Amino acid sequence: MSKLVVGNWKLNPESISEAEALAHSVDRRGVVVCPPFIYLTAVKKAIRRAKLGAQDAFWLNNGAYTGEVSPSQLKGLGVKYVILGHSERRHFLLESDELINRKVGAALQLRLNVILCVGEDLETHGRGGEASLAYIKEEIRRDLDNINPKHFKSLLVAYEPIWAISTSQTGLRDTPESAQVMIRRIKDFLSKRYRLTQPTVLYGGSVNATNADGYLVQESIDGVLVGAASLKPNEFNKIGT
Repeated sequence: MSKLVVGNWKLNPESISEAEALAHSVDRRGVVVCPPFIYLTAVKKAIRRAKLGAQDAFWLNNGAYTGEVSPSQLKGLGVKYVILGHSERRHFLLESDELINRKVGAALQLRLNVILCVGEDLETHGRGGEASLAYIKEEIRRDLDNINPKHFKSLLVAYEPIWAISTSQTGLRDTPESAQVMIRRIKDFLSKRYRLTQPTVLYGGSVNATNADGYLVQESIDGVLVGAASLKPNEFNKIGT
């Protein structure tokens, strides 16, 4: 199985010309580019080999919901992937698992490939591996509650340990070996509880050109979710190649 490399641009760059140039420079097979909503159309035109992704989606397809973007609108733009439940949205926008569950269900129903982000915080991590796994299992349960299992074939999970991401300011870093163990256990949970025969789980903890190979070489890690490094073509293009 080839490894997936997902670039999450977050609230970057500042202009459409920069977005187009960045998209051109990272356009290759096996890559998903996730720009801000306002650049989706421009980025779609700029890429030929990479897939287009979005950073969020609403849970309804139309209505009086100011500022929201629906799964059907994203699909109409050619979006193939959507990131949901990212730790920054959980933290800064106070997104609950109930809210994320609605978004995941709506996006999966339209057969968008959902990248569901889960991961434990520093306090939970400090209590050990079993506590971390229990935390993640509960997140997944709540995020997938009452969703039709037939839609799970387009579900991907991204394990992003909150304590190890660049914005956490903990100074702690995960290791490929530790991430592999956790992802293997997440896959085992997905297989047993949701009967997924080959669950796809990515890793997303401050991945860059220096450490990416260490994660991608691990058999159980199916790809990486890249943040800051996805804005640096010279660095991003070294990941997964």
